[in-house]
Amino acid sequence: MEVVTKMASERPVVIFSKSSCCMCHSIKTLFSDFGVNPAVYELDEMQRGREIEQALSRLGCNPTVPAVFIGGDFVGGANEVMNLHLQRSLIPMLKRVGALWV
Repeated sequence: MEVVTKMASERPVVIFSKSSCCMCHSIKTLFSDFGVNPAVYELDEMQRGREIEQALSRLGCNPTVPAVFIGGDFVGGANEVMNLHLQRSLIPMLKRVGALWV
């Protein structure tokens, strides 16, 4: 759990993902289209990926990917991120943590 917390706080936006996950790809594309450069951890390509995925599950991530952290705080998965975007809350949140300047 400490590993996830440390990784999640290293950059303004952190995404835990799997390279074969279509929803992960959609969320990464959304942030990229905004001009955000998140830290992306592809769990299926990491040596400790399974351990990190279990820690994400214990944090309440279900499904475990994508798991998005903004400003070190767990925001949620694809549904939660899209919900924030539709409510026009995502961009102000990104600006607040310094991930967006525009």
